[in-house]
Amino acid sequence: MPCPGRFPFLLAISLAASVHAAAPLDPGTRWELFVDRHLVASARDAAPRLHPPRRAEVVLVTDAPWEGPTSAYFTVLRDGGVIRLYYRGSVEGSDHSDAQVTCVAESRDGVTFTRPRLGLVEVNGSKENNVVWRGVESHNFAPFLDTNPAAAPDARYKALGGVKQPGRNWHQGATPGGLYAFASADGIHWRKLRDEPVLTKGAFDSLNLAFWDGARGGYACYSRIFLHKVRAVQSARSTDFMAWEEAVPNRYAEGVSWEHFYTSATLPCPGAEHLLLAFPMRFLPDRRRVATHKSPGVSDAVFLSSRDGALWDRTFPEAWVRPGPDAGNWTERSNMPAWGIVETAPGEWSMYISEHYRSSGNRLRRLVLPRHRLAAMHAGAEGGEFTTPLLRVGGNRLVLNAATSAAGSLRAEVRDEHGAVIPGFSAADCTEYFGDDLETTLDWKSVRLADLRGRVVSLRFTLRDADLFALRFAE
Repeated sequence: MPCPGRFPFLLAISLAASVHAAAPLDPGTRWELFVDRHLVASARDAAPRLHPPRRAEVVLVTDAPWEGPTSAYFTVLRDGGVIRLYYRGSVEGSDHSDAQVTCVAESRDGVTFTRPRLGLVEVNGSKENNVVWRGVESHNFAPFLDTNPAAAPDARYKALGGVKQPGRNWHQGATPGGLYAFASADGIHWRKLRDEPVLTKGAFDSLNLAFWDGARGGYACYSRIFLHKVRAVQSARSTDFMAWEEAVPNRYAEGVSWEHFYTSATLPCPGAEHLLLAFPMRFLPDRRRVATHKSPGVSDAVFLSSRDGALWDRTFPEAWVRPGPDAGNWTERSNMPAWGIVETAPGEWSMYISEHYRSSGNRLRRLVLPRHRLAAMHAGAEGGEFTTPLLRVGGNRLVLNAATSAAGSLRAEVRDEHGAVIPGFSAADCTEYFGDDLETTLDWKSVRLADLRGRVVSLRFTLRDADLFALRFAE
C-alpha cells in the first residue's frame, strides 16, 4: 500500500507562505491532538509519528460453556466505579443462531474481570451465568452508556444488535432484518424498544456500534457495508435513537487505498470529544500464516481520526497494533480492538484487543497507553521544527502533552498574523522544556501568554529528540 496520508514535508516553504492566508482556527480551551495535520501548516525535519500501545495482561478467556472459540465483539465502558465488558458468547454456530448470547463481565480496576451470576437467561438448562440477552441480536449486541442529557433514567444504557437474513444480495442490505434498538436502566436488564429494526440498509455482519455524539448534537451509528469490493464502514445519525437518517459511507482522501475494515471501534476522544477516533481491525482474507488453521486470513489493528465523522484521516497507514510473535494472533479475525476507552489510573488509558480467535484459548488482552498519546509530532536528535496555522488564543496558558529524552528539548515561539515574532515570545525567550508530562505549562522569561488572550497567532515549535502529543490553551 502506498503512503497516502503522509505529510509532504518537502513543501514546507510553500506551505509556510499559506499559513497566514487561511481563516484562523479557534480551539478555545479544548485539547487538540496531533493525530492528523490539522495543527501543522509547515514542518522541517519533524513529522507525525504513530505511538502504539503496550500489550498488558490477558483479562478474560472465553472458556465458559456458553462462550467458546468464536466469542467476539467486545465492548468496554465505565459506569461509576464499575467497568463493564460485554461480548458475544458463541461456539462456532451460524450468524443467525438463536443460541448466541450476550455476556457481561465486571471489574473495578480494568484488569481483573469476574462473571456475575445474574440468573436472567437460561442456557444449557441453567440460569447460573452472566448472560443478559439470548437470540440472533446477540451476534453483535453493542451497548453504550448514553451521555445525552435528555436520556430517560430507564434508558441510561442503549444498544444496537442484529443481522440481515440470508438470501440473495444480503450483503447489500436487500434481505429482511437489520439493527434493532435496545434500552436498559442498569446495563443488565434489557428490553427491545420495538419489534422492527431501526436500521435496515447495510450488511451489519460486524460490531455495529452507536454512541451519543455530543459535539455534533445527536446519536451516531457506525455499521458494516461492502464497498469497492471490501468490507467498509458507513455512518448514520439520529436525534432520538429510533429514526435514523440515510447512512453515508466513510470517506478518505483521494489516493487512499481501500482495505478491509472488519470493525471500526469508532468513538469520541475522551477529553477531546470534538475529535473522533477509530481503531479498525484490518483484514487480509487471502493471506495464511498458520498452515494448520482451518480458515484463511490475517488481521491487525489500525488507527484513524475524523473531525466531522464522515471524512477520515489516514495519516498513518501502518499498523497501530501488529499481531506480534504469538502464532495464535496470526489467525483470521484476531487482533480485533474492543469498542471503548476507560481510564484505569490517573492518566492511564486502557483499551482491549482480542486474541486467538477460533481456538480454545480465545481471549481478550488489555492495551495500555498514556492519555491522548496516540500520535505525535516528532523530531529526532538532529532537531526539527513545525509551525501551526493561525490560532486564536483562548486562555492564559499554553499547556502541552509532551515527552523528550534526557538530552532532548522543546521550545515554542509566538508569531503574529503576519508571521513576525511577537516581542518577548521568541524561541530564545522560551523556557526550555525537557521531561515527560501529560500536562505541562510552557513559559517565556519575561512575558505572559495571558497578554495575548483573544489575539490571532501562530506557534512555531522547535524539537530535539522530542514528541509533542497534544496542546491546549488553558485557564
